[in-house]
Amino acid sequence: MAEGTTESTAATTGTTGADGAGSAAGRTRLVGGPGLLLVWLYGVMSVGAVSRSVYQILTDFGSAPLAHVLSAVAAVVYAFITYTLVRGGETARRAALVCCAAELAGVLIVGTWTVVDPSAFPDSTVWSEYGMGYLFIPVLLPVTGMLWLRRARTAAPAA
Repeated sequence: MAEGTTESTAATTGTTGADGAGSAAGRTRLVGGPGLLLVWLYGVMSVGAVSRSVYQILTDFGSAPLAHVLSAVAAVVYAFITYTLVRGGETARRAALVCCAAELAGVLIVGTWTVVDPSAFPDSTVWSEYGMGYLFIPVLLPVTGMLWLRRARTAAPAA
């Protein structure tokens, strides 16, 4: 069987390999049910944050470098979480869980900072005011992601 076929089959089985890391023999499937919606939302947020940060950095970096860099950081976090959810496996699930927690911390810190001291951010970031410019998705997404990733862990069959 071709290697690509093995990966494809493993990704759809919903199992975890003997090493628990989602080997080619099987992976914890993270994109089923609500996980598919999470992948879609994180993908959309990745595109939005990348577009925003690249545009801001190329056209107006000097006016608010911290805000523009934070938007780029958000883009990297969103892209990594999207990748780990699609990849599947226990290691990817754990990495996504850590990134979702870091993302939530970032949203809460930056969101609070922009509310308490708006002058610190002449331009808004993806996480400004808890993601108000993005319909508060930046604050809701990591919470939802962590809940799903915890559920995916408990739903995975024992090796």
